[in-house]
Amino acid sequence: MKPRFEWNAADYAAHSSGQLVWARELIDKLDLQGWESVLDLGCGDGKVTALLAKAVLKGQVLGIDISSAMIDLARDRYPLSKHTNLTFQVLDAVELPFDNHFDVIFSNAVLHWVPDQMPVLMSTKKALRPNGRLLFQMGGQGNAAGVIALMDQMIASDPWKPYFNDFFFPYTFPEPDEYLHWLRQASLTPIRVELIPKQMHHLGKTGLAGWIRTTWLPYLERLPARLQEAFVEEFVHRYVKLCPTDKTGSIEVGMVRLEVEAKN
Repeated sequence: MKPRFEWNAADYAAHSSGQLVWARELIDKLDLQGWESVLDLGCGDGKVTALLAKAVLKGQVLGIDISSAMIDLARDRYPLSKHTNLTFQVLDAVELPFDNHFDVIFSNAVLHWVPDQMPVLMSTKKALRPNGRLLFQMGGQGNAAGVIALMDQMIASDPWKPYFNDFFFPYTFPEPDEYLHWLRQASLTPIRVELIPKQMHHLGKTGLAGWIRTTWLPYLERLPARLQEAFVEEFVHRYVKLCPTDKTGSIEVGMVRLEVEAKN
């Protein structure tokens, strides 16, 4: 399956510190013993996958991503010659070619990009060993509500409106009961499914602009390249009026994450 959006891998790597903080917290919840075989769904630039590999020095970790640019960057930053238990592959999470292969399947800040979760869960079920487990975190119901409300205002007004006439909301932000139903449909046993409010902090206007530019691609890719930076600048200007920088120069964005833990 072709990627729905084209990421600038290096730019994303430079503006994903918030995702990294949450990934560290999520890895701690895995309580890895050091021997497991782990799959990282949507590994991006590989920095989170490398943390997983450090946690299972007697095991193996595979990071996959649908973006070849991301995988190229990950392989460049974490070569097999220096990270002998860590590999990367261009693969789609909805079409995993594995059977009874992994003890743990992990995913952080990725699956809200997938419109239909069932193929991912069915692929995960097949790829997990008996009693294997999954731990996913993604945008959940109510995620980034302030950002989305401001985006909606902008795309409904000039000069942006003509570019968004047939625009549909591209993300999947599920609520817990919905995801519990999907897990059971996939014959996975739920352990925990919960919404967790979070705060993301960006270092000033530059940090916020970088996050918008690298994360909110469905909006930006509707625009001609010559207008994309102006859109980001207007968003940042408007957002800072509503949520000013604090004393440290940080800009806060309210988020909601859905954490999903289940076993095979």
